[in-house]
Amino acid sequence: MTDLPHLESTLVGVAGEYFVAAELSLRGYLASITLRNSRGIDIIASSADASKSVSIQVKTSKGKAPSWILSKSSENFSSASHFYVFVLLKSLETRPDFFVAPSIAVARYISTTHREWLKGSKRDGTQRQDTNMRKFDDPEGQHRERWDVLGL
Repeated sequence: MTDLPHLESTLVGVAGEYFVAAELSLRGYLASITLRNSRGIDIIASSADASKSVSIQVKTSKGKAPSWILSKSSENFSSASHFYVFVLLKSLETRPDFFVAPSIAVARYISTTHREWLKGSKRDGTQRQDTNMRKFDDPEGQHRERWDVLGL
């Protein structure tokens, strides 16, 4: 397998958006990538008959671990029709892994795990300080390939 080349984070993110749009299209849905100034919404997807649509935020990482960094604002940016698709790029020859999760579940998860993380201490024993970064991971794969949660 050919490893992924070193890419700027912007290109990693753009690649993820196009992979998600392609995957949605292959599944028979309409997918439109939004303009860069659409805060928190990267793709609008709808059923083929346009009876239902959802907004999607794409987060992309490359490597082996299904883990992504979000911002604190993701704790409050959620609705029943907004979803995350987390993309894990592995190699040039391999289809990415996709993890699909409702934004409400993501907001709850990152809020809870961040509070737990703050209770811990740094390596030197001092108390951890709050940051704007939040971490979403799915080591058990409960969100892997869960395109059905989009309800399209």
